[in-house]
Amino acid sequence: MEGLQLSNDTQLYSTMAGKLDSKLLKALDVMGFTNMTPVQQRVLTELPNWRSDCLVQAKTGTGKTLAFLLPALHCLLQGDSAPPKGKVGILIITPTRELAQQIAKACDELTSQLPTPLECHVAVGGTARASAHSRFMKGAPSILVATPGRLCDYLSETPTAKKLSNIQTLVLDEADTMLESGFIADVKRILQLIPQKSTGWQGMCFSATVPPKVKDVVNIVLKKNYTSISTIDENEAPTHERVPQYHVLMPSVADTFTTLASLLKHEIKTSSKIIVFGVTAHMVSLLAGVFCKGMVHLKVFEIHSRLNQGARTRTTNQFKEAEAGILFASDVIGRGMDFPNVDLVIQVGLPSNGEQYVHRVGRTARAGADGRAIILLTEGESFFMKNNRHLPIKPHPDTEAINAGAPSCSKAVMQAMYTIDEESKQRAYSSFIGFFAGSGLLRQLRLDKAGLVQLANEMAVKGMGCPEPPPMDKKIIGKMGLKGVPGFTYADPNEMARSGSSRYRNSSRGGKSRDALSPGAGQGDRGGIEKKRGGGRGGRGARRGGGGRGKPRS
Repeated sequence: MEGLQLSNDTQLYSTMAGKLDSKLLKALDVMGFTNMTPVQQRVLTELPNWRSDCLVQAKTGTGKTLAFLLPALHCLLQGDSAPPKGKVGILIITPTRELAQQIAKACDELTSQLPTPLECHVAVGGTARASAHSRFMKGAPSILVATPGRLCDYLSETPTAKKLSNIQTLVLDEADTMLESGFIADVKRILQLIPQKSTGWQGMCFSATVPPKVKDVVNIVLKKNYTSISTIDENEAPTHERVPQYHVLMPSVADTFTTLASLLKHEIKTSSKIIVFGVTAHMVSLLAGVFCKGMVHLKVFEIHSRLNQGARTRTTNQFKEAEAGILFASDVIGRGMDFPNVDLVIQVGLPSNGEQYVHRVGRTARAGADGRAIILLTEGESFFMKNNRHLPIKPHPDTEAINAGAPSCSKAVMQAMYTIDEESKQRAYSSFIGFFAGSGLLRQLRLDKAGLVQLANEMAVKGMGCPEPPPMDKKIIGKMGLKGVPGFTYADPNEMARSGSSRYRNSSRGGKSRDALSPGAGQGDRGGIEKKRGGGRGGRGARRGGGGRGKPRS
């Protein structure tokens, strides 16, 4: 909700006095909201009543969280048939953990002016299930915000399901994203486990688009005479068509880090709040680790699926509030997340498909703001533009200068790389291979499996500063479908487990064992493989003062 640009000609919330619960109006005033956004205004003024079923089409970043929370909370507070204490009255299903946290925060703010604030609980994967579930069972939850998988888990237990037996309102947020992302089976299962529609609960579906999968679920969640509202102008170009988009082609994958450094150096002159997407979580972690070493003058943030939920929540909140900075991210924020005033999105490497590319671009130019997008690819990856001719991606006007500036960044990149432990590099290397091995993109890259390994080896040795390709466990290689493919350096998993080091034997060197150390290994704080990773998943951030990887890097 932060960063919404409200038009002065939209309706004032003060006009809802006498209609909307007074404590909710007071909370809106405390939160600094005076004008409704178009979707908020239309939901609050066009529904036959605030208990009516509705399908609302609205883009992300337009204020739809308040559009469903306000009427749902009002009815919960004013209703004559409120659920018994400790039973959930409002159930909100959303596709990602970050969105769930975002909605819960808004809910807490809206109920903060009540004599006794309503309890809003969150049930999402990637968190300590036992503690969250215990709080839910011991508490008096009035609202539950959940992701589909964890909600199915909750509903499978009879005592937990009983707390969800008196639902008044069911909200499906980002319905198209949720159902197109493979959650349709979970959502349909949830609809079987909660009370039947005939018990009278209200259904609210919010979705930017209404593809067939959404229509199938709408027929179950909404009554036949539901109200349909759309705030999407059919004549308005979608966000990804309005955002200026450019590509920078670099000679080889080994140039990834130096070319990104050159690109950021160039773009920071005109952009101050930037999101950089990587192809995998481990690659994102490596990028953040390198660029926090004084490579850029902006504060560096990091968010991806390998961080615990606490670190991800801290980073989300910190980057939202930051006026400037660079967030290195995986697709945990690729859909629906609203970071105010992001003026540039950079994608490093191939997205899985055109849809993923579009969702990433959608993190900028939100709520009427300006923004730009750049994708950094190798020459061999340039087929992406040919396969997606509908996307308005043009050559970056300064591509030549950016590539020419890459060699001058090489020394700084290598110095930063030598401070990164070998385990982090190995994980980035392995995840890079795993991504492409399972992506179905090899044919378009004109690579066979051996060519993929060679490509990754080039990136590791020339781009990451590894003395030779990082070690790989034979079992992992087999799971990737690459058993017997030449070019790998095989690890001894037993020895690695005993010593915590990266001892391995190279299959091309007759099994000769030796330590794989970066040139900076064993030299003070430029430590290599013998350095232990602090704090489990806290990793580098834990060594920097306890903030975990989600802590901003200066």
